[in-house]
Amino acid sequence: NYFYSLLSSGINAEYGDSSSVHIKLAIVNKVAFSAKCAYVNGLFVDGARWDREKNVFAESIPKVLFDTMPMILMKPMKKLEIPERPIYWCPVYKTSERRGVLSTTGHSTNFVIDMRLSSDKPEMHWVLRGLALMCQLDD
Repeated sequence: NYFYSLLSSGINAEYGDSSSVHIKLAIVNKVAFSAKCAYVNGLFVDGARWDREKNVFAESIPKVLFDTMPMILMKPMKKLEIPERPIYWCPVYKTSERRGVLSTTGHSTNFVIDMRLSSDKPEMHWVLRGLALMCQLDD
């Protein structure tokens, strides 16, 4: 098991309070390393797929339940430095159950983080499809 809140705690400790710092997410095709960012790989998309040409969410392919998400670069930046773009606040869960016991933070123990990812459709479009990312699929 991973302790996911350590990532945001570490970022806040390094870069100040969360009111002025957000995490910029970018889909990357090449791997480059830096001490001031994190790369996330191995997530699965449920309720849609990732369009690798347009770098946005797209409708699922019929009879395909899950898609793999490309590697994501997580980089802390000041809110003012992040360019405006259409986004979907995509929840990330540890498992496809999407439920768990409420922790002291008020979040489910299965909930990891909300990721701000590109979309060319309104947020409600993906909410109605139940779009989420998962760290692992069911066995």
